[in-house]
Amino acid sequence: MLRMSQFVTLASIALAVAVVGCAGPEQKLGRGMRNSSEVFRLGELRRSMEQTAIWESPERSYTTGLIHGINQTAKRTAVGLYEIVTFPIPDHGLGDYSPAMVSDEVIYPENYTPNLLSDSTYAADSALGFSGGDAFPVLGSRFRVFDY
Repeated sequence: MLRMSQFVTLASIALAVAVVGCAGPEQKLGRGMRNSSEVFRLGELRRSMEQTAIWESPERSYTTGLIHGINQTAKRTAVGLYEIVTFPIPDHGLGDYSPAMVSDEVIYPENYTPNLLSDSTYAADSALGFSGGDAFPVLGSRFRVFDY
């Protein structure tokens, strides 16, 4: 009879063997993490309000655009949580890990697309002690360290 610690260890090893080296589950988990952070990023909300102001009228962006953006944000967050929970399991019964949403790309308003994070990881000139890039691109910050 297996003890609880042995059962947990065997279950962990089985899960690791099932998903190690598989690009599908890794991509699904990454998509899920990215989509579930939409509540904090609010890219869908900002984009919906911007597109409503451009294509319909600026007055409607605070009503129709806001409501549509909240709906899109909730949908993307729910799909992200679903993909996090079910990342080891292929969807659609065909063994593929395709996105649950039609567009799994990160949504930004048309007037802003972030650059790389200002970090020594991405900087070729980190030996000099400075680098360029966005300060907080995940949060939609428009502040750039060096704006060329």
